[in-house]
Amino acid sequence: MTFLDELLEKSPSRCYCGERNGEEGSLDEEISETLHERENIFRGKFSLGLRRDHKVKGGHGFKHGRWSDCCCESCISWQRKGEEKLHVVTNLPNQGTSGYENETSENVIFIHGFLSSSSFWAQTVFPQSTQRNFKLFAVDLLGFGRSPKPADCLYRLEDHTSMIDKSVIESYQLKSFHLVAHSMGCIIALNLAARYPDRVKSITLLAPPYCPSSGENASHSALNKLAEKKIWPPLAFGSAVMSWYEHVGRTVCLAFCRNHLIWERIVKLLTGKRGLHFFVTDMTKHTHHSAWHTMHNVICGGAKTQDKNLEIIKKAGISLKIIHGDKDQVVPTECSYNMKSSVPHAELQIMNGHDHNSTIVGRKKEFTRELEEFWLYASMSYVTREQ
Repeated sequence: MTFLDELLEKSPSRCYCGERNGEEGSLDEEISETLHERENIFRGKFSLGLRRDHKVKGGHGFKHGRWSDCCCESCISWQRKGEEKLHVVTNLPNQGTSGYENETSENVIFIHGFLSSSSFWAQTVFPQSTQRNFKLFAVDLLGFGRSPKPADCLYRLEDHTSMIDKSVIESYQLKSFHLVAHSMGCIIALNLAARYPDRVKSITLLAPPYCPSSGENASHSALNKLAEKKIWPPLAFGSAVMSWYEHVGRTVCLAFCRNHLIWERIVKLLTGKRGLHFFVTDMTKHTHHSAWHTMHNVICGGAKTQDKNLEIIKKAGISLKIIHGDKDQVVPTECSYNMKSSVPHAELQIMNGHDHNSTIVGRKKEFTRELEEFWLYASMSYVTREQ
């Protein structure tokens, strides 16, 4: 793969098989140590000596994709728009005549998890919402779905947070809002809430991958807990391979993500279905570069900031609800119990018989009603906080 990069790209991105270079060292606080310090049996043994150092921007420079990325309309539509903003799906039933915001509106920002998209919310919660004063915004995170997938971005926590800020909060002029997030999206939601503690009315987190900060080992602790090297169950095995072995993961993305339209046609042919569930299509709507860096710099690197962000949320008195399925094989329930310990006023709901996704997908209508009730309660608490 590295050899092909040298042949097909003028400035190929360097892999992380070597030591951290000086340019990356200047971004230590925002780049996870797990990128360079992962231990596996392949590192250093099969190097062809073809790594080329070049500057990779800490922010999003919106350089177009690599030769190994998909070039279908869905994946590259962001390049034609000319806007450096996320793809946002909205449900704005009561815009009024003066714009997006009015005195009675309740704005809600939804953030999806890893290898997902705005469809996770747009096809579950949005159709079930009946309240006319709720304005719903679901984003495709940077590097996923129909959002930009720049090849010169390190997909740090701040990159994801700033893009939501620019694409939703600033674009729609939101003076206050609720946050709902799933899995990895919870880390980004907490960072966004810490940026705007006076604007956030409530936070709902589902299966948050929370690992208490432990100094220099925080990133490694998160990697070992959330992507432990094991071969069973299959989902855990896939997560481990894609998180620990950079070149293996990129080869998998080359085979499946670059050719996702072919695989989708095959699945449709085998199943006899004209349309596929968004779980299937979302799995390939990313590049290896965006998924790899998001995994390490958000899920692992974000562990270094979560305690600080939770402290801000606790001091601000923001209403916080945590929901976790007791059958979750992706994020252990221990994470939610630990978060509850860190924020005593948080409401913790452990759901019997539910896994990582079924807390939402398996009970769409009931879950939406619970959300709306929590938003109304939190709005009244928000008024009290502001007085």
